[in-house]
Amino acid sequence: MSSGNKPMKLVVTGGAGYVGSVCAARLVEAGHEVVVVDDLSTGHADAVPGGARFIEGDAAETAETLLAEGFDGVLHFAAKSLVGESMQDPAKYWHGNVGTSLRLLDAMRRHGTPRLVFSSTAATYGEPETSPIAETMPTRPTNTYGATKLAVDHAITSYARAHGLAAVSLRYFNVAGAYGAYGERHLTETHLIPLVLQVATGDRPQVQIYGEDYPTEDGTAVRDYIHVTDLADAHLLALAAATAGEHRIYNLGNGTGFSVRQVIEACREVTGHPIPAAVAPRRAGDPAVLVAASDRAREDLGWKPERTDLTGIVADAWTFTQSRQVR
Repeated sequence: MSSGNKPMKLVVTGGAGYVGSVCAARLVEAGHEVVVVDDLSTGHADAVPGGARFIEGDAAETAETLLAEGFDGVLHFAAKSLVGESMQDPAKYWHGNVGTSLRLLDAMRRHGTPRLVFSSTAATYGEPETSPIAETMPTRPTNTYGATKLAVDHAITSYARAHGLAAVSLRYFNVAGAYGAYGERHLTETHLIPLVLQVATGDRPQVQIYGEDYPTEDGTAVRDYIHVTDLADAHLLALAAATAGEHRIYNLGNGTGFSVRQVIEACREVTGHPIPAAVAPRRAGDPAVLVAASDRAREDLGWKPERTDLTGIVADAWTFTQSRQVR
């Protein structure tokens, strides 16, 4: 997939992480010149795609010197992203997410870097009263992580208006799946599909179902799972569509929800493992249903998720998980 007529010179912050590495790989494949910046606090050096230049370091610390080289754009993934930790150690998130992003924006302005694609989140909406969730809904984050991402979105809007920055924020719902050698391997895992697959690999005795009394078809919470490759493709389209002086915001999801029980069942089917599950009480602040309305991205960017089958998403994640087991 191309993101315009001519190759661009691009910085990818956090490009050794899960989503960043897939995006970096797709950018390299599309013929762009890619520099990955990652401090490897949560990323992995072997996730940096071949063909990309790698700088190990902090996104804010390296921005001034690096952007002086002259770049066409930045894709900013580097962030702290654990909801629980954000509530226990808010300073780490305000400095790490907001402070870093402001320093990056300032360096971009000083060196005339014209485009920014920012990795935002559905956590900016908090607990919406209706579903599916459109970009026009109120932003009322219920945790520090979501609040810091929203703060960066506000900052980007200001910089775009004042300084002519061409910016796009992409608010992800539940990212899942893998792209060949690039997949999900967090040191602290909080996402459902890899947690369930850890039962199949023998790394976890059972999976927890937090609440089975939700007003949903099977009583468990429903979430929108988007394949990481579809997500990456949206970033390439956003890069091409970014317009000087504008900050556009798009939700990225399939527009279809799957329940916790459906995810577990899909994992059982794909792995052939019984995957024992135990019901636990609901977690505070967990909405019953979180599903994206992605109409705006479809209309403006021409983006359409192609890999929407839950079994297929799980199968890609399982293939990646197994590839890591034999190493």
